Amino acid sequence: MAKFKTKNKRISLNIIQCYAPTNGAEDNIKEEFYQLLEETTRKCSSKDITILMGDLNAKVGSDNTGYEQVMGRHGLGEMNENGELFANHCANHNLVIGGTVFPHKKCHIHVATWVYPDMNTENQIEHVYISKKFRRSLQDVRVKRGADSATDHHLIVAKVKLKLKKHQNIESTGKRFNISMLENKTKKSEFQIELKNRFSTFQNAAEEIISIEDHWQEIKNAFTTACETSVGLKNRKHQEWITPETLVKVEKRKNIKNILNNSKTRSAKQSASREYTIANKDVRNSARRDKRAFVDKLTAEAEEAARANNIKALYDNIKLLTGKYQKGSRPVKSKEGKTLNTHEEQMKRWVEHFKDVLNQDPPVYLILINRILQSSAYSHLVAPSDADQRF
Repeated sequence: MAKFKTKNKRISLNIIQCYAPTNGAEDNIKEEFYQLLEETTRKCSSKDITILMGDLNAKVGSDNTGYEQVMGRHGLGEMNENGELFANHCANHNLVIGGTVFPHKKCHIHVATWVYPDMNTENQIEHVYISKKFRRSLQDVRVKRGADSATDHHLIVAKVKLKLKKHQNIESTGKRFNISMLENKTKKSEFQIELKNRFSTFQNAAEEIISIEDHWQEIKNAFTTACETSVGLKNRKHQEWITPETLVKVEKRKNIKNILNNSKTRSAKQSASREYTIANKDVRNSARRDKRAFVDKLTAEAEEAARANNIKALYDNIKLLTGKYQKGSRPVKSKEGKTLNTHEEQMKRWVEHFKDVLNQDPPVYLILINRILQSSAYSHLVAPSDADQRF
């Protein structure tokens, strides 16, 4: 789940992304998933905008009898067991299944999200749903078959239009100046002259400035204007590591994908599917080579920066190489191997774990040594109290 602020400080946007077990999974696995989904959804306030999306592996169908408040009559197929669990979850939290509300073509090309390997069976198992309170903000939910995502699932696009009361925040310029230009002697001289002229103007008008805030604003404007004039803003454009050759292969794969989607016969679909598999493998291999060459280039630049004692360039390359650090997390499980979801269960398990680890009998050899030191033969060498303290 990700939470975003909106222009209205009282309303947040909650995005929940999930992947549910298949319809043939065991009941305890399904119960565990929907229990976790229940806890996650309960964290969202009723006044917030909550959008849940993902592969629910649930068919809700077109018959909305008993679920008129949470779904429409434009679904695909018939409701299965997962679909019933999914619909009940939506009903409990006042959520609307967007893919069943909007009518689309009868041939299902804008509704079916997954195609079975036989190229004939189509299902609607991925969904997007939104809080019932903001149902009118959801304008359309449909499938984009032309998206080249290298999978047998199709991309789902939801069009949402929100109109909230604007919340005024303190505006910040967010400008980052290209200070590396000051290493150039010419640019450095230009900056010094420009800054000197600004401060001379500021000193002439200093007598008219009364408050400290006015003094600070004039100093800030002097530095900002001098930087804009001399060094300019920093270019934030990211480096592209994909070569034009790989982009050509990606375009070729996309064309094969379109041929596959527009094929009318089963044999044509199977033939296009084989071509798509080969093209997809070629794109992956080419992208992998490009990434490796890009990393080698950054490594060489980092080594050169280290030899030249250019610390800024060195750390910039290291940051590009390492990326953002993400702390890994592992589920807490009971002794039987069952995943514990609630905070109370996890804390009890940690207490139980440390009790088992720390409350152990001392090793046998320490007991024997302690007994020998406490015997009368060694009493004149080491006192029992010292031996106890030492061991």
